[in-house]
Amino acid sequence: MSTTSGPAQGPELEIVHLLRATTVELGLHSARFAQRNGMHPTDVRALIALMDARRARQELSAGRLGAVLGLNSAGTTALVDRLERAGLVRRARGRQDRRTVVVELEERAVALGRSFFGPLIDRSVELLRGYDEHQLAAIRGFLAGVREAAAGDEGAAGRGA
Repeated sequence: MSTTSGPAQGPELEIVHLLRATTVELGLHSARFAQRNGMHPTDVRALIALMDARRARQELSAGRLGAVLGLNSAGTTALVDRLERAGLVRRARGRQDRRTVVVELEERAVALGRSFFGPLIDRSVELLRGYDEHQLAAIRGFLAGVREAAAGDEGAAGRGA
């Protein structure tokens, strides 16, 4: 049974199914990382959110991190405590507002992530180098659109806050 209004075949649907299969494989890859490092999958999602914030040069308070992950206050506190005990994050005063407590990555977390995910990232970059600027723009646009569709209203609101 097709969930689209058109036929249940064709290159578009083939790409959608390939994206789904890729998403499953990436989820399994993250699960292996979590298992090998004694983490819960939410811990991995938190580290990814913190790495994304770091790359964007943004600070994340514990409350904002919890909102991004869909956790309540108690769950967020337990998460940050767990990651702090593991030596992966630290609580610090915000640079923009010293009254705010932010969650920052320890270099150990960055190195741990790089050691596991680095080869996959390197291979992905290598594959992307085979495309021209127009093809990269199309890939970027497609992935951004799918991400937006998957996030729906809640995801858009969570990213904008």
